[in-house]
Amino acid sequence: MSAPGTTPDTPARTGPRPAPWARHVRRAAAILAALALWQLLARFRVRLWLRFSQFPTVTGTAREFAHRLGTGTYWQDVSESLTRIVGGFALAAVLGVAVGTALARSALAFDLLGPLLEVLRPIPAIALVPVAILLFPSNEQGIVFITFAAAFFPITVSTRHAVRALTPVWEEAVRTMGAGRWRVLWSVVLPGALPGILGGLSVGVGVSWICVISAEMISGEYGVGYRTWQDYTVLDYPGVFVGMATIGLLGRFTSTGVELLGRRLTRWLPRTADGPAAAASVRRPRWRRARAVVEGSA
Repeated sequence: MSAPGTTPDTPARTGPRPAPWARHVRRAAAILAALALWQLLARFRVRLWLRFSQFPTVTGTAREFAHRLGTGTYWQDVSESLTRIVGGFALAAVLGVAVGTALARSALAFDLLGPLLEVLRPIPAIALVPVAILLFPSNEQGIVFITFAAAFFPITVSTRHAVRALTPVWEEAVRTMGAGRWRVLWSVVLPGALPGILGGLSVGVGVSWICVISAEMISGEYGVGYRTWQDYTVLDYPGVFVGMATIGLLGRFTSTGVELLGRRLTRWLPRTADGPAAAASVRRPRWRRARAVVEGSA
């Protein structure tokens, strides 16, 4: 039997929990150590099995980054990439949740859409670049389509599994109170499946960045991916690393936004050690109240 508050997949905590400031210090130290190693390997042009002879140093990359922050081209590229991500990901989130819920709750939807989606799902989104070029009248629309395709399938699959995993007793309890199909959907199904849906959104936004950068490299005119590839073609290696750093920061920014939104929407869930504890005074959603009633009468 596992200890209270732990699961078989989560090791039990032993010893005192480190202070928050200590954890921040450790994280900062890990980043600084990685940067110091990079600086040394590039500064002394180390050539072992791996070759660092053409790597720009950390200081050289930082100078190039600071220079580009003062140019309008850099911010135009960032704006273009963010616009493509927001448009494609938002569309994928809406349709992915809707389609995933329909697949989990409707046999008709599963029979009509399930086989087609299972055939399309293994195809990498970046492989759809030729299709996007043929299908859409502009490169911009094609890149948004590729971004949408990259995020759609992780969100759909996560939503489908999350909805299917809900225990039927919650829905039955709400139906005994006179709730209809749509009331059950909004009060039981979606709140209950929300943690799984948010997991799919988190995965989807990361995959979207991979594919939008790749699409910009292939057929873009502006964007961080396009600029990074252009720097590589002219052997501007500090510019390449600036592009890589920008992609990492933008990806972190968007994934953090999804995570914060998820925490706000699931305030009723208990938190791990990395997050705030759930307040006992937070009002429970209807489906949790219904579950408490059912379990109390069992």
